[in-house]
Amino acid sequence: MSKLTKFLPLLTLALAPAQTPPAATPAAPKPAVAKPAVARPAAAKPAVAKPPAAKPAIPKPAAAKTPPAKPADPTEKVVLTIGEEKVTVADFEKLIDSLPEQFRTQIRGTGKRQFVEQLIQIKVLSQEARKRKIDQTPGFMAQLAFQRDNLLAQSLYSDIAAKLKIGEAESRKYFEDHKGESEQVRARHILIKMKGSPVPSAPDKKELTEEEALAKVTEIRKRILAGEDFATIAKAESDDKGSGLSGGDLGSFKRGAMVPAFDEAAFTQPIGVVGEPIKTQFGYHIIKVEQRDSKTFDELRPELEKKMRPDLARKAMEDLRKGSTVVVNESFFGAPATAPKQ
Repeated sequence: MSKLTKFLPLLTLALAPAQTPPAATPAAPKPAVAKPAVARPAAAKPAVAKPPAAKPAIPKPAAAKTPPAKPADPTEKVVLTIGEEKVTVADFEKLIDSLPEQFRTQIRGTGKRQFVEQLIQIKVLSQEARKRKIDQTPGFMAQLAFQRDNLLAQSLYSDIAAKLKIGEAESRKYFEDHKGESEQVRARHILIKMKGSPVPSAPDKKELTEEEALAKVTEIRKRILAGEDFATIAKAESDDKGSGLSGGDLGSFKRGAMVPAFDEAAFTQPIGVVGEPIKTQFGYHIIKVEQRDSKTFDELRPELEKKMRPDLARKAMEDLRKGSTVVVNESFFGAPATAPKQ
């Protein structure tokens, strides 16, 4: 039964209109007759049904949400299985990272398959060696200890070289001491070979003596100074057929790239001038320097510091030795062949 049904009798009683008694008419009084009182049963009140007690709502547990599946980590993919040993992409990359730079570049380039074949061979043999307990023999343990020390020494050297702080003053001094190494020139030349030259002779060309070669190259220089084109004569006369085809052009080169006499002339001769004949083991040359470049300290500083690091790291290693207590029994090992570098 609803709340409205429960309270309906009360609402009906409250809303019923009040009844007014009729007006009294005078009448002759009658003698009162006493009537026996009759007991009437009390009117039964209508039973009101009580609504059932409301049960408290029990919250239902929220359905457990399934977490979204994490994407597979590609580095955890197994790419090699040897016996019971598995190698993931991450394992392989970590192994490559531990190798010297030149090997890393080669393996990541075209040598990956060749390297993995070597790795398989090593793993197969090492697994068999463990089964035979070779790793527990005294000889193996001694080699392992030595190799560990050797690897630690190499790692320390690399760490020292990488973390060296090289100041500007130190770098600038190195730049001044090696200034010539930063220069490069672009030049042309004409070669007239002589007897004994390692340059091959043309089958239809006469072998010249040293005097004849000098005379010929001197005459060629006069022709160029008189206005003939250097490149045209180089194509026709130069015994260096490689550069002769391009008008004697040698391209750009740094100090030390040529034989000493040629190198000295190329780096000291004025630009645009056809120099005096230069004699080398190949014959006589005339050289025309077309361009000379020299980089500034700021341009070269990163390259200079890269060159400096190995020497500075070796110096640091020598200092470590000097600071260590070392006692050598010379009666057993003999005297040192050379004195340590100071």
